[in-house]
Amino acid sequence: MIKLLIVDDEKNIRMGLKTMIEREFPGQYELSMAAQGAEALELYQTQGADIMITDIRMPVMDGIALIEQVSEGPPPPEQHSRPQIIILSGYEDFRYAKAAIRYQAVDYLLKPIRRDELFAALRKCQDNLAKRSHMAEQLAATESYRKQVQSVRLQELLLQQGLTGEDLDVWSSEIGFGQYVVPFSIAAIIYKNQDGSRMKKEDLKSLALHMFESVDGVLSASLLDFEGRMILVGGPCSKFEELSLLAAERELDGMLIGVSQEGNRLSDLPSCYQQACEALKYTFIHPKTRLIWYEDKQMKRLLYPVPQEAIRKLGNILGTNRGKEIGPLLQEIFHIEELPQIDISYLESVSRHVNEQVLDEVFRVYGEASVDVLKLYRKVGDMSNFCHFHDYFRSLEQLLSELDEYIKEVRSAHSEHGDMKEAVVYIENHYHRQLNMAIVSNHVSLNYSYFSEAFKAYTGESFVTYLKKVRIRKAKELLGKGSLKLAEIGTAVGFENTRHFSRVFKELEGVSPQEYRDKLAAGSAWSAGTSLRPDGE
Repeated sequence: MIKLLIVDDEKNIRMGLKTMIEREFPGQYELSMAAQGAEALELYQTQGADIMITDIRMPVMDGIALIEQVSEGPPPPEQHSRPQIIILSGYEDFRYAKAAIRYQAVDYLLKPIRRDELFAALRKCQDNLAKRSHMAEQLAATESYRKQVQSVRLQELLLQQGLTGEDLDVWSSEIGFGQYVVPFSIAAIIYKNQDGSRMKKEDLKSLALHMFESVDGVLSASLLDFEGRMILVGGPCSKFEELSLLAAERELDGMLIGVSQEGNRLSDLPSCYQQACEALKYTFIHPKTRLIWYEDKQMKRLLYPVPQEAIRKLGNILGTNRGKEIGPLLQEIFHIEELPQIDISYLESVSRHVNEQVLDEVFRVYGEASVDVLKLYRKVGDMSNFCHFHDYFRSLEQLLSELDEYIKEVRSAHSEHGDMKEAVVYIENHYHRQLNMAIVSNHVSLNYSYFSEAFKAYTGESFVTYLKKVRIRKAKELLGKGSLKLAEIGTAVGFENTRHFSRVFKELEGVSPQEYRDKLAAGSAWSAGTSLRPDGE
């Protein structure tokens, strides 16, 4: 509704105007009234007004003084423009008309008020307000678009390196750097919940901007970067510390802040941004610290080579009843005692190698575990899923402990259920077919890699060697019967061709299939000859 303020020292006129307006424009106006200028000014300053109808001659403060105060003073809160003015007067005085022109009154009406003139003046005010509102919307849309473009370009600028003089001029114009307050600092902000999840981007943006406004900081630019961090460009530096203290007061424990050194030039923006993001990373290893200054991070950090041997050992002890060694070995791998001085890139590298060499390998060899284990596995796979390092470390230790038990159960279950016996029986019955390890492991429902290890442990030989020996054993039986050709025997026991059959046969028996058959034939002939000799000869 349109706010309309009627100001006249005569009550009958105030009430008469109110009645006429409400009848002609039902439900369109929120009406308030004042008996003189000072009272009207107070109402305007507290409640605001879109249209003001005021008499000229009034006690305490006349209409001219009221219009002057309203036109030249600041508008009240939540009102961005001054009201439309309609002047009433019982006198045709040039001074009043001149004042109306000076303060851009919409109309100057003489008493007694004519209804048609009043309504025409009000409709003109309404048109002016509608045009002003439309223009304000257009300006707001234009300004919003301009800010969006600047934000996108600033986001791109922060990732630039080695800017030249020509580049600097272009970037300066596109992001409006001339409006920045210098020196400036950059703060990178995230909000992590206790479970490691992050606050939604738009919620983070709203929270950060509101809180920075609360500490009365100077903000030159703000944006959400590609990683979902809230980036504030402003200062002074002390305001970011106040922001952190305000977060503590409001128990916003998940708000973490990294602050850069101060910059003065446009070319400092990318480096300050990198500094802020780097400082923010170190909140991960300081659980009770909400804000890290880049200057504090400048101390020489401990950076070790990735302990490949210790990580390999970690993977090897899983499932071997040595679970008590997991915790101490993890502490050694991550250098827990030196954690406050460790370079975070070391922790990131170690985490990546543990993922690849231990966790991924377990599931590659042993297949999928329980749903709970898999959920933890997916979470532990990325340190950024945790609020602080000690949360990640505890979860990793728990996952490894559960995998230790899981591997023991898998090995025990497979041993007890005789999966390897079933595999051997399957080979014995299907050796003559196109057989491979994938087919047999699938038959007994075991992970391919685990089947390979388990089969070798059970038979003492690799799958390929064991299958070769079964086929050659069957081939020897057929060679002893003497009725089939060598090519037919090779095909009958599963070899693709005679050459392959002969090569494998000689590899295992030391002689070719034909030599073996000849030997069997010679042995049979010798046995037959000795059985025909007379006794004593």
